[in-house]
Amino acid sequence: MKKILIVFNLFLAVNCFSQNKQILYNFTSVPQSLLTNPGSDFKYDWYIGVPLLSGISANAGSTGVSAYDLFANNGVDFNIKLRNAVFSTTRKDHVAINQQLEIFNGGVKIERQDEDIYVSFGMYQEFDVFGYAPKDLAILALDGNRDYLGKIFNLGDLNLKAESLSVFHLGFHKNISKNFIFGARAKIYSSIFNVSSTKNSGYVYTIPSSTGIYEQQIYSQLQLNTSGVARYNDENADIDVAKDVTNRAFLGGNLGLGFDAGFTYYPKKNIQLTASMIDIGFIRHSKEVENYSLKGLFNYRGVVPSFSSGQSVDNIFQEFQEAIPLETLNSKYTTWRPAKFNSSVQFSFDEERPEDCDCLNQNAETIFRSALGAQLFMMTTPRIPLIAFTTYYRRKVFKSLDLKATYTLDPYSFKNIGFGLSSNFGPINFYVLADNLLEYSDVTKANSLSFQLGLNVIFKNRRN
Repeated sequence: MKKILIVFNLFLAVNCFSQNKQILYNFTSVPQSLLTNPGSDFKYDWYIGVPLLSGISANAGSTGVSAYDLFANNGVDFNIKLRNAVFSTTRKDHVAINQQLEIFNGGVKIERQDEDIYVSFGMYQEFDVFGYAPKDLAILALDGNRDYLGKIFNLGDLNLKAESLSVFHLGFHKNISKNFIFGARAKIYSSIFNVSSTKNSGYVYTIPSSTGIYEQQIYSQLQLNTSGVARYNDENADIDVAKDVTNRAFLGGNLGLGFDAGFTYYPKKNIQLTASMIDIGFIRHSKEVENYSLKGLFNYRGVVPSFSSGQSVDNIFQEFQEAIPLETLNSKYTTWRPAKFNSSVQFSFDEERPEDCDCLNQNAETIFRSALGAQLFMMTTPRIPLIAFTTYYRRKVFKSLDLKATYTLDPYSFKNIGFGLSSNFGPINFYVLADNLLEYSDVTKANSLSFQLGLNVIFKNRRN
């Protein structure tokens, strides 16, 4: 039972950042689309988000197993389901979780003689967890190495990161020309806590010798970096958690810098190209830092080959501790934010003109009720980039109602259908976005789910 618990923690807790917001991207009737591309074609005089309600989002995805695979009430013993889950994964499988909450958000247009400049600002809290499936470690914890003589167990399978932070941002958006819009955003990150172990290596290798004894070699280069959690390890510490977290969120944590940049270009009035880079930045961890390392080389020769056998005598375990000691350090370290890249192409049609437009004016704005488009998303991860491709249809149903439907191919699903709605009641904007709708009949079988909703107050451009 103890081994099962160890594997369960390895396989689920470790396997817990997809941040693809394909429905929100370029959905410009929602002000939060500026957070996915600071160079969006944005046409409001000003807006302000309702504090704590303007942007609430969460998404999670697993490329390995679903909750149903482990907890289905199908008469199969849990131990068997866990073993099946472990052996069905590869070291490329991962689980990703991301949650965001806007604290405040707003923007205002600054009109000048020959140009429009838009300034946006805000703060949001974010929580991320990302981990790859530690398959070799799970097998080793579950079965030991007795039945795997000659197999090299890769300790580099341990690869995870988890963090919570707040982000303060200030954006700049300008119409460079009639057809080209550019935007950029500066960010200050304040880390609330961080746990990171992404550059591990090593192996466990056991072979029988010609003399009838076994030789086992363990080479370990494992390190876990943490910041912001050390004080919580002290059981006697008297900590006001809410006050401590609030202080770190408001620039009292480990700090970092970053930026976003993006553009929108119209080669023709009904053809649109966009691209953006999001979260190009880092955090320097120097406060409340603790690092735990297991580094060294251990050679064992004897008749007990099991890595986790209770038959091992005490002096062997002591030799192991001396060869690969657990050390606690206080070394500063740097983490990089998961950088995101978006690009899209859109074809608009079903043209109409506002009822009060001057149709003799060739510069009057054209409104298209419908649009078809495609979007590419990429995000850096500790091993290989995460890539997703989305096709979408946008429709302006009424002056106050916009809809967007998406179909996405990503590592989590080949049948991800999403839907977004943005409505305006006077100056009040309400939006709700959700994807993988086909899985909502039984969410335990879903490999990915996401949603986002919010409330804003918008004053639109008087010329629109």
